[in-house]
Amino acid sequence: FQLQASGGGLVQPGGSLRLSCAASGSTLDYYTIGWFRQAPGKEREWVSCVGSSDGSAVYADSMKGRFTISRDNAKNMVYLQMNSLKPEDTAVYYCAAGPTFDLGTVSSLRSYDFWGQGTLVTVSS
Repeated sequence: FQLQASGGGLVQPGGSLRLSCAASGSTLDYYTIGWFRQAPGKEREWVSCVGSSDGSAVYADSMKGRFTISRDNAKNMVYLQMNSLKPEDTAVYYCAAGPTFDLGTVSSLRSYDFWGQGTLVTVSS
């Protein structure tokens, strides 16, 4: 089971990007999919996740209202639409898959068993 994140790039402050997470080797249907990011010199932090059953989405406070996570199980894809980007959003973004959707633990790296390689997002003028 492999995940691959894509869609990163250079964008100006206030701009938008859509990241994609593609799965291969298994279906995403039964997994909670999370997005994390890691800025240079900082720890990896949770951004958002979407549950497997009803597509419930949760976000870190600093992303609420700007980021939207969605999933298309038919295409085995998860997306992260990022709007109103700020320089502090600059980071490598990772997608990950985990077996459960527990609001108490969805933000923990340990809740995810499979990780994709990252895609770099740079927000700069």
